[in-house]
Amino acid sequence: MNDIQAEERAVLGVDLGGTKILAAVVTQSGNIISRAKKKTKPAKPMEDILGRIEACCREAVEASGIPLDHIAGVGVGSPGPLDPVKGIVIETPNLNLTGAPITPYLNQKLNLPAFIDNDVNVGTLGEFVYGAGQGKKDVVGIFLGTGIGGGIIIDGRLLHGFSYNAGELGHMKIRAGGAKCGCGQRGCLEAYASKTALIKRFQRAVKKGTKTILVDLIGDDWSKLTSSVFKKAVEADDKLVIEEITRAGKYTGLAVGSLLNILSPEMVIIGGGLMEALGDRILTLIRQFAQKNSFPIAFDGVQIVPAKLGDDAGILGAAALACRHLAKS
Repeated sequence: MNDIQAEERAVLGVDLGGTKILAAVVTQSGNIISRAKKKTKPAKPMEDILGRIEACCREAVEASGIPLDHIAGVGVGSPGPLDPVKGIVIETPNLNLTGAPITPYLNQKLNLPAFIDNDVNVGTLGEFVYGAGQGKKDVVGIFLGTGIGGGIIIDGRLLHGFSYNAGELGHMKIRAGGAKCGCGQRGCLEAYASKTALIKRFQRAVKKGTKTILVDLIGDDWSKLTSSVFKKAVEADDKLVIEEITRAGKYTGLAVGSLLNILSPEMVIIGGGLMEALGDRILTLIRQFAQKNSFPIAFDGVQIVPAKLGDDAGILGAAALACRHLAKS
């Protein structure tokens, strides 16, 4: 049975990813009562994926011991771009949900108020409400993983912008005419500091004969380059890995410096798989290069810190999203 306090309402938080769907019943204070997990199966038809999201939600509610009609609402973090007002995904290149009416679907099937936002916005909100950013007002979140995503909170509110898709920090241009990014443009931060960018550089270096412990650890299967493999290579002081991490930290710090000058946040939260693997090593580099590339008045007193919530940032952020919308209604 659940340990929810009588005065607290519970909501569903859903983290929709390309490989898995996570759902949890969460109290307003951030207590996770129950969890459920399903494979996304991204190549399946849209209706199939929507059905899997619904099923995952129902499993989490059943595991909580709370009747579905006692759940106040559901929040979803989804890859975008999307329209959070209409609850529709505009485009998802790696997931068959382009045009998917996610919140109307969940509203109808679960008979619950449903809300949606970009997955990295939601992760940033999770850290802001329940993690590293508690008590702050102006926060930027940057998540370094396979790609690079970001979220911006100004005066306690997520910044959406005119198109509802503000916060694409991975596509800040840090080098004019630079390396080609997966988005099709050139010079994006993601083309220099994401796991995808690092793998491309590692592959080129190995092809040219550069020695690295990565070959011993993963052979020629680059899909095995997980956070733990990165960590082992760093601990072994692998020259190639250290060189590329330094480069990634430099470019991320350059981007953070620009963000400090433009937005003047009181905190920058760095999360994602690469951050979890590399910890203080990359965070120190980011701080150094952020300081070199920002005005002293913009840098002084700013906290550049690691994320705290790990994989729970998505479900907790989605729960916070639902709670915030419900509080307005």
